[in-house]
Amino acid sequence: MARSLKNPRGLGRGLSALMSDVGQSDQETAAKRPDQFVPVERVRPNPDQPRRTFADDALQELAASVSEKGIIQPLIVRVSPQDPDMFEIVAGERRWRAAQIAKLHEVPVLIRSYTDTEVLEVAIIENIQRADLNPVDEAASYRQLMDKFGHTQDQMATALGKSRSHIANLLRLLSLPEEVQGYLVAGTLTAGHARTLVGHPQAVPLAREYIQRKLSVREAESLSKKGPALKRRSVPGAPVPKDPDTVQIENELTATLHMKVTIDHKAGEEGGKITISYKSLDQLDDLLRALAGN
Repeated sequence: MARSLKNPRGLGRGLSALMSDVGQSDQETAAKRPDQFVPVERVRPNPDQPRRTFADDALQELAASVSEKGIIQPLIVRVSPQDPDMFEIVAGERRWRAAQIAKLHEVPVLIRSYTDTEVLEVAIIENIQRADLNPVDEAASYRQLMDKFGHTQDQMATALGKSRSHIANLLRLLSLPEEVQGYLVAGTLTAGHARTLVGHPQAVPLAREYIQRKLSVREAESLSKKGPALKRRSVPGAPVPKDPDTVQIENELTATLHMKVTIDHKAGEEGGKITISYKSLDQLDDLLRALAGN
């Protein structure tokens, strides 16, 4: 069950090939030779670009660099499906915007014949490479690559140059309550702190206490085992926090099967129970075929 049972599509290029096109970053020093230079006005953004906001100060800084050194890494574009005289940006919208601020008349481009699906995939990959990407957005990008395109954690780790544990730990953060994820996005809580809260029934009050007391990650780990100050006394029948590794296995099985998977494994015991929830008879048929090895 290492791969999705329902692969949404067969990749024409593969994740590694798409990564090779995108390159390492806007600041990559080993520039690729552009296919050609095209007028700025003949290039337009991808309307389905997942990134909607561009920090003005960062754009101004990039524009200053572009004015001095030019655009080092060419934009990746495709011929617009709506207008064959126009090009649609696949990757590099920041560079295109910075070029306009710097008053460049032309931009270097690599022209590719991507499908709409591959355009979205490259846009997600480019988002992952952003230096200012917060842990939640990075994790959401990995989840998109897994759910939309059927990539496994191992495939992403190899192609993106990340460790599998890095990807797995970030994916765990998506199971946290919305308020805790908000602290991560705002930068008031680190990924290290947040990992101690995965599967914890008191994640929100604990997160607030971490922030208020400015705890280190080690201190946070210790506090998570005791519970928040207002809940420090043991309550009969209170739920025991689920082990983070168990939560991760649940998440991976859920992503693989496209069905909700719950694992009930009591600490100190060898056995346990797995519950798989299906929403339709078609999903049940898929599950039965998977179990039968077909």
